[in-house]
Amino acid sequence: MKTREMAKRGLYLGAGAGLVMFAIIGLLPGSFIGGVIGLNIAGSIFGLPLNVSLLPRLIVGASMVLGIIVSGVIFVVGASLLGWLAGYVVDAVRYSRTVGIDTTVKSR
Repeated sequence: MKTREMAKRGLYLGAGAGLVMFAIIGLLPGSFIGGVIGLNIAGSIFGLPLNVSLLPRLIVGASMVLGIIVSGVIFVVGASLLGWLAGYVVDAVRYSRTVGIDTTVKSR
């Protein structure tokens, strides 16, 4: 294809939509799921109930941050991929139409 302008535009629109969806939908559940995983990890290492020491808190906090990062990556990459794919399809349809018109005109 000569230009992939719509694919780039779809990629940028998908990334923006993914960021908005992450901020609205994915931030809080990512934190909750990461926190629960961190509690399970810290509970299996230090035993339940957890003490109020520094290391279990660090484990839970780090897993919450990791849960937020994973949720953000999934939302942004997934929406970007869908936007790029839609733009690529639009480019392919547009390019195939111009090629089909050019070949019919040249064959006459």
